[in-house]
Amino acid sequence: MPIFLSYYKPHLRLFLLDMACALGIALVDLAFPWTTRQALNQLLPKQLYLAFFGVMAVLLAAYGLRSGMNYVVTYYGHMMGVRIEADIREDLFRHMQDLSFSFYDHNRTGQLMSRVTNDLFEVTELAHHGPEDLFISVVTLIGAFTLMCTLQWKLALVVFAVVPVFVLFTIFQRRRMMKASAQVKQNMAGINNELESAISGMRTAKAFANEGQESRKFQRSNESFKGAKRDYYKAMGIYNAGLEFALPAMNVLTVAAGGYLIMKGEMAFEDLVAFVLYISTFLTPVRKLAAFVEQFLNGMAGFKRFVELMRVEPAIQDAPDAEVLDTVKGDIRVEDVSFSYEGTDQVLDHVTIHIPAGETVAVVGPSGGGKSTLCQLIPRFYDVTSGRILVDGKDVRSVTQRSLRHNIGIVQQDVFLFAGTVMDNIRYGRPDASDAEIIAAAKRAEIYDDIIAMPEGFQTYVGERGVMLSGGQKQRISIARIFLKNPPVLILDEATSALDSVTEARIQSAFDELAKGRTTLIIAHRLSTIRNASRIIVVDDNHIAEEGTHAELLAKGGEYAALYQAQKGIV
Repeated sequence: MPIFLSYYKPHLRLFLLDMACALGIALVDLAFPWTTRQALNQLLPKQLYLAFFGVMAVLLAAYGLRSGMNYVVTYYGHMMGVRIEADIREDLFRHMQDLSFSFYDHNRTGQLMSRVTNDLFEVTELAHHGPEDLFISVVTLIGAFTLMCTLQWKLALVVFAVVPVFVLFTIFQRRRMMKASAQVKQNMAGINNELESAISGMRTAKAFANEGQESRKFQRSNESFKGAKRDYYKAMGIYNAGLEFALPAMNVLTVAAGGYLIMKGEMAFEDLVAFVLYISTFLTPVRKLAAFVEQFLNGMAGFKRFVELMRVEPAIQDAPDAEVLDTVKGDIRVEDVSFSYEGTDQVLDHVTIHIPAGETVAVVGPSGGGKSTLCQLIPRFYDVTSGRILVDGKDVRSVTQRSLRHNIGIVQQDVFLFAGTVMDNIRYGRPDASDAEIIAAAKRAEIYDDIIAMPEGFQTYVGERGVMLSGGQKQRISIARIFLKNPPVLILDEATSALDSVTEARIQSAFDELAKGRTTLIIAHRLSTIRNASRIIVVDDNHIAEEGTHAELLAKGGEYAALYQAQKGIV
């Protein structure tokens, strides 16, 4: 709760305005029964008709003011809630950006989307209506009870005798609704999972004619969601049914007890009329409290999941004294490095590599040997289990992640393009780049002519994940990004393995241009992509099996020679 309340601080002026108007609304509601009693008891019996209608006019004006305060509460109060929700969502997104690769390895996109969107939707209503409804209810209840006691304390006690029963009933049902609400949130995240997966894989589903299977998977999640909602609404139905019985019963008890007191001569008829009016005033905050319970349950269920995610610590963090890695030459040392994912089998086992600044080194070997893992350790997407990795003599764990990754350019097999224009996606390499610099980068990546031939040129929309472009075009746009970024260290992680031989040949010249003057590490399946490497390292069974030039490794007749002959035979 303190965490939730802390989000009100930047919007304190709006909050105080909302509460001031809420107090005004409560005071007007309290004034009406009391003023009505006085008018009926004092003015009409004395035939002070002008004064009576004057009091009614004042009451009408008060309700006009109350209407204006209701506008403030509705509009500005909701805007405060929206701003708080936006602040919470921004904090959550920023925190998610800090989380490491290992977190995203274990959490599905749909679940995370649900936490950023659906879980926080109810927070707006809670942030606005929660304090306001609670405040109005407390002020009105205390005020109504005080004024009712001045009219007839015995009857006031009868009315408030119902309150403990209502409170106990609310506490019991609240627990049921809280549990059901949390289940609804969880199942909604499941629907997001299936939906995200189904939409992302729609082309694959169509290719295999498996639309029916995808529909059944989604239907299972949807049915689970319906079940959770059913449990929630059943609990809410019992709660509302009990409430709808308790509140009218309060009216009946008031009239019955008041009538008895009038029969005994202990209460005037006018006081009973005022008491009944106060019961109406009393019921409104009781209903607001009931609404607050529902809002609180829904809002806090989502906020609880927000707090859980915010408390996840990034596996990779900057050291307290981390320094900025600047003026990088590109000398890389991998010293006795071992690595395993969360204590599982070793992916790399005591690997040592030295790549002098400006050298191009190729790493080859069978799938699963640890080549790509090595690429992810250098920019510190994961931390080594043992050993260390140095860039220009500095341990990557001793420098800031941002400065380290700023100096490393990575081109991968699976290129991710954002749903925007070609220019937007190239500019992602350096957001402050000018249009002229982007065009120059496109020319160096040999994608300029393709872009000019597109319907809107550099403003052509590429579609979700670049679906409207060919594999070769996407790859060359990713190369243009790196030209724009201009990093001293370049990692090519199987960047052409998904392309055909003709497209690969076109892109290879762009890679050769990109590698000039940079420390380059090439991870490759196809040996044709490493012809310009000055040194080749063969990684197999999680360690370095061979190392040397192309000619030296062929002469050795080991694993590299076997791999070379196998690919030569295929070609």
